[in-house]
Amino acid sequence: MATRRTTTKSPKNTPPAPVVCSPCDGSGMVAATVRVGRKRRPVGQQDGLCLNCLGSGTDPNA
Repeated sequence: MATRRTTTKSPKNTPPAPVVCSPCDGSGMVAATVRVGRKRRPVGQQDGLCLNCLGSGTDPNA
């Protein structure tokens, strides 16, 4: 009787971790200053969508 051939499983390739977007630190949101009045004085901040990653939190250039 012929000997049994055994095959080994190839190691699984894990994808690299996604690179975090630098302007929003991976949250997808950035602070935008709110200005009011004729002199355009700043009164506070509100959250806005990160224009670099468009809210995904990952760096599009990596």
